Amino acid sequence: MPFPSARTDAVAAKLLTLVEQVRALTVLPVAWARALSDQQDLIDADVAQWLEVFGVNDGRHGLHSLLYAFGEYRALYYHRLSHGNATGALLARLLRRWWKPTEGLELSTPEIGSGLFIAHGHATCIAAASIGRNCWVHHGVTIGWDYRGGRAPIIGDGVFFGTGAVVLGEVTVGDGARIGANAVVLCDVPPGATAVGAPARIIPAAEGTQPGPDGKEPVELDARAASERQATLDAQRVARIATSSASNTTANTTA
Repeated sequence: MPFPSARTDAVAAKLLTLVEQVRALTVLPVAWARALSDQQDLIDADVAQWLEVFGVNDGRHGLHSLLYAFGEYRALYYHRLSHGNATGALLARLLRRWWKPTEGLELSTPEIGSGLFIAHGHATCIAAASIGRNCWVHHGVTIGWDYRGGRAPIIGDGVFFGTGAVVLGEVTVGDGARIGANAVVLCDVPPGATAVGAPARIIPAAEGTQPGPDGKEPVELDARAASERQATLDAQRVARIATSSASNTTANTTA
């Protein structure tokens, strides 16, 4: 006798597809809020960076796909809207109750450069004085004031934060610096340097590389390669979910 659920699987699969199609349609108003914001350039730069990280910048994915698939991106998107004109800020406050961002992800930095990428943003607090362009943040990262200095950290461009990294106080992290997993940074990090340990030990840029397998190409001693591999795995998720939702949305809208 066949397993009872085998008879209902075909119907259930159709219902699941229908549910996802409807859900994909409901995210359209969230994407439309971009048109009413004065932060369009920043939003577009964020989208380009995220699609590049996931390796799906093939023209078939865009803002709608990211809003549909990633709560971390929705948090960044609402931050952009909130720090723009009044219409965008109002829409951000309303829409975040409908399509929620990742829980436990706090973005209270007033000035965030374009292209901030947040991977697995649970239990992450980003409360820097400012953050530069194209930074990477993994889960469990804390950046903020230490209740003693006059300001929160200033983060440069292209800085990488490993899982569980902590950066506190009146410090400056230079362009291209790398903060290792579970590092506790209480001092300035020069551009290109790597901070590891608790309290963090600063490894200058020249010491942060070693010869590659062929003895010629340098290989960075940080987690960026592992992060990019994880991003590739995440790309499978966005390709699987967002492709079907976007195509179904287009078909339904055309019909």
